[in-house]
Amino acid sequence: MKQYKQSEAIQRLPDQFFAKLVKKLNDFQQQKGEDVLNLGQGNPDQPTPEHIVQSLQKAAENPEYHMYPPFQGFDFLKEAVATYYKREYDVDLDPSSEVAILFGSKSGLVELSQCFLNPGDTALVPDPGYPDYWSGVAMTDAVMEPMPLLEKNNFLPDYNAMDPEVLKQAKLMFLNYPNNPTSAVADQAFFEETIELADANDICVVHDFAYGAIGFDGEKPLSFMQVPGAKDVGVEIYTMSKTYNMAGWRVAFAVGNQSVVEALELVQDHYFVSLFGAVQEASATALLDSQECVEELTDTYEARRDLLLEGLRNSGYRFQPCKGSFFVWVHVPNGYSSEEFADALLEQVGLFVAPGIGFGDYGEGFVRIGLNNSEETLRDAISRFQKFADKNNIV
Repeated sequence: MKQYKQSEAIQRLPDQFFAKLVKKLNDFQQQKGEDVLNLGQGNPDQPTPEHIVQSLQKAAENPEYHMYPPFQGFDFLKEAVATYYKREYDVDLDPSSEVAILFGSKSGLVELSQCFLNPGDTALVPDPGYPDYWSGVAMTDAVMEPMPLLEKNNFLPDYNAMDPEVLKQAKLMFLNYPNNPTSAVADQAFFEETIELADANDICVVHDFAYGAIGFDGEKPLSFMQVPGAKDVGVEIYTMSKTYNMAGWRVAFAVGNQSVVEALELVQDHYFVSLFGAVQEASATALLDSQECVEELTDTYEARRDLLLEGLRNSGYRFQPCKGSFFVWVHVPNGYSSEEFADALLEQVGLFVAPGIGFGDYGEGFVRIGLNNSEETLRDAISRFQKFADKNNIV
């Protein structure tokens, strides 16, 4: 069979970290046939709330939604987004010019690089960070400059430690708080510093607010858009996946700078003909109706966090404070790399975790554990962590 050569853009794409993780897990289970607890992925395990599902079911009967929807989304969903931001964050948005509907946050993050980067341009990416930031940068043949997220800096970039020439060259900056994988959160002072830096160096800030609803200990995560000047220098991307357990629905939105929203909508005009109207109506229902389901979900993750951290602590493992998101960032025991530790957990006790090196060079020394499992499963995981600790003298 004839083999066709892939484009240079496709060849530049990095290995898909999560696809590689899933393959590793599947191969192990097929070869060993053993019971494995999957703590390595970030896939919400709860069903979409019933009132949102019912909204979709009813809306699917509307013949208006059986035709092509407006290219840039229905106005009612953009208005719902603006209402949500005003209610939750006291942020004013113009639905017609400051809101873009996205096919999931991942597509929007990739599209932003395509909108604003040319070959050789510089993008600032967090390290460790969500690997799909890299994909759009690679496709545009731009240059990635890592922003180290270090424990001593509470996993926030230290702008004073960065090369001023790199900052002058940068066109895009990706940020993500609450953070995947470290679970760190950002405060107003950090965002104010970011806005000042971006304004001085003409950098477009992209804040990935995927875990915006998941904050613990009574602390609500701060939206970048809440900080004065944020709208002038960038956008925030919010996904329905985590807040409403709608991962498979592929709905997200970008809010903020009008020129960025305009560019996103332009590129999407060429890619898509918007989302199925019934999905848009159900998304508006999620944003506008009671948020009790979101409060219950956050409480569930917090209870799971507390259970897991107590078990890890009692077994001698060290970890970072988990202030938001549904991940725990755990130190690798002495004598292991992150991949060696992940492999040993899988081989010896059937625990599957994500090695930190998969999120960037500065992820070495950690593994990421997801809270996307029941308390019963987490108790089983804790006993396996204890078994591994006893066997390998982890203290």
